Amino acid sequence: MKRVDDFRLKFGKKELVPLIIGGMGVDISTAALALEAARLGGVGHISDAMVNEVSDRRFDTSFVKDKTRLYKYNINNSDKTDIHFDLGHLAEATRLHVGNTMQAKRGDGEIWVNCMEKLTMNAPRETLRVRLASALDAGIDGITLSAGLHLGSFGLIEDHPRFRDARLGIIVSSVRALQIFLRKNAKLKRLPDYVVVEGPLAGGHLGFGMDWAQYDLATIIAEIAQYLKTEQLDIPLIAAGGIFTGSDAVSFLENGVAGVQVATRFTVADECGLPAKDKQEYFKASEEDIIVNTISPTGYPMRMLKNTPAIGSGIRPNCESYGYLLDGNGNCAYITAYNREVEAHPNDKVISVMDKTCLCTHMRNYNCWTCGHYTYRLKDTTRRLPDGSYQGLSAAHIFHDYQYSVDNKIALPE
Repeated sequence: MKRVDDFRLKFGKKELVPLIIGGMGVDISTAALALEAARLGGVGHISDAMVNEVSDRRFDTSFVKDKTRLYKYNINNSDKTDIHFDLGHLAEATRLHVGNTMQAKRGDGEIWVNCMEKLTMNAPRETLRVRLASALDAGIDGITLSAGLHLGSFGLIEDHPRFRDARLGIIVSSVRALQIFLRKNAKLKRLPDYVVVEGPLAGGHLGFGMDWAQYDLATIIAEIAQYLKTEQLDIPLIAAGGIFTGSDAVSFLENGVAGVQVATRFTVADECGLPAKDKQEYFKASEEDIIVNTISPTGYPMRMLKNTPAIGSGIRPNCESYGYLLDGNGNCAYITAYNREVEAHPNDKVISVMDKTCLCTHMRNYNCWTCGHYTYRLKDTTRRLPDGSYQGLSAAHIFHDYQYSVDNKIALPE
């Protein structure tokens, strides 16, 4: 019976344990978590989501405070078109976050950064170019393009000296999405180094509509693999979404994928950035507690715990401080929904907005409890303590359980 450790993710002469920890944003996939994956010979992701806020927390910078002070005059204005990020601050925050993580790296593994196209920041091309280039400047091993088709992202960094030697990959949820991406970038003669195929059971934002349950990860992978074979393209595929045990991973590896990306089980790792009380909410969740809704301003469905404080919250938009989801015209679906409710309830001190949420503020405060489909199984991966809480797990324990387990078994902690 094979184990994950019997396989290797290969890039040229480089061989890695074929286990990638996904890039959970706003420092949930912390540098510490990514560093453990790299130390153990796999791949760890950090995320550049709200990187100015992450820099302020990690390095005592004041990028968010400076931005808030600059745009304080606009706080009560529903028009957010004036608000822009300081690109110098954005570059410095990215270099601090990525650079310090890379300097601390030990072991034979790699660290990649997850870069969401949907963080449009009121200047989509300009801010995305800075985020990508600054990560490359800081020495990141690879960049995973997520939350969007990224049709122009390669073009934004084609002149960067590391454009062809850093690993560049993209997350897709259909063969059509990959076809469009490859067609758009064909003139650059630069294929992605890997493709993460994310299925409908993944956590957070989904690359599907509300009909997500009609899709199946294995089927999507088979369609993409056949397309690549027909086109004679040799691009490693990485399976993601709903891979809960080492045996789950092996079933994909035996069928030809080069690696697997996992995240749900690492949300409760000691090194994960979620507060301890939130991790207990994940442990306690039942299958009925996990829902998919459309409250994200990005337009993508999002999987989360149904008791997440972000649902129904009508807080004032904090774009002057954050504003990561403002589109190129300074708009956000939450601002529209919030203004509608304020107009409908002019005398209410507390506003409820059910159809959208202020994702920036709630993610910053860890009040949007996104999760994977199998979060309800987390309680089966640990021990319940006498006080009723669940024992925490180290990232190394979870990583090794994936790496060496067989027969769908899960090793409980000491």
